[in-house]
Amino acid sequence: MKYGEKIIKEFDIEKDLEIWENAHKKSYTIKITLPEFACLCPRSGYPDFAAIYIEYIPNEWVVELKALKLYINSFMTKHISHEASANEIYDTLWRKLKPKWLKITADFNPRGNVHTLIEIDSQKIEKLP
Repeated sequence: MKYGEKIIKEFDIEKDLEIWENAHKKSYTIKITLPEFACLCPRSGYPDFAAIYIEYIPNEWVVELKALKLYINSFMTKHISHEASANEIYDTLWRKLKPKWLKITADFNPRGNVHTLIEIDSQKIEKLP
């Protein structure tokens, strides 16, 4: 196994998703594009490809970009649906960063004549009591 494969295979979200203290107290938006997302269809095992767009207004924490890249690459060998992968990324970043606002867009490439676009926006999610 090559070193990159080993790092991705052994990636542990709890210890390896590095976050940094946000040194700026004003509100500003961070936009990140991850154009080479890949995962495996849970039914067929065929690969699915997407661009993941992350936008957030940080509160106390920002995500370190190399750690985010490794996290996203860890999906390459997961059998996971489009919806589940987008929601997992959202839930992980929401839990770890506790941002003021977060939006994830997963734009999956067409397969079998179907295009999927999944958006999760913290301003549109119904807050549970």
